[in-house]
Amino acid sequence: MRPSDSEKEFERLVTEHRATIYTVCYMFSKDADEVADLFQEVLVNLWRGMGGFEGRSDVRTWIYRVSLNTCVSHDRKRRRAKTVPLSIDINLFEDSDAESQQVRMLYDRISRLEPFDRAIILLWLESLPYDEIGQIVGISPKNVSVRLTRIREKLKNMQTK
Repeated sequence: MRPSDSEKEFERLVTEHRATIYTVCYMFSKDADEVADLFQEVLVNLWRGMGGFEGRSDVRTWIYRVSLNTCVSHDRKRRRAKTVPLSIDINLFEDSDAESQQVRMLYDRISRLEPFDRAIILLWLESLPYDEIGQIVGISPKNVSVRLTRIREKLKNMQTK
């Protein structure tokens, strides 16, 4: 069975933007299995939404929006559900060099932000321009600038866990 044109286009999109999707998922979870699950959920939502994408915005903007909405929705559901954490004695993300520790500390602080602020800082860390960040999250570029200033201040003032 030969793949259809839409399947080929979807495969191309995923291949081209998989790092972006993974980064968004990573920002919303510290667990490798959950990141993989989020990634798959984003792919399902992208596939479902492909037919409705009209090209009025850049495809990258659309992928960010779908990825962020999927992860934020998952985060809300997770916060509402009462869970009992299970302890595993290995850490797949463990690196001992100073740079890895600083990155981990930054991600730890970012993970404590509200989902909307987390989304904005993620997009900023991805070096997106303010107007594109605003398009993705639905606010003006000026509001992006103001929020980023406040978010960076929050991150500076956070205590380490």
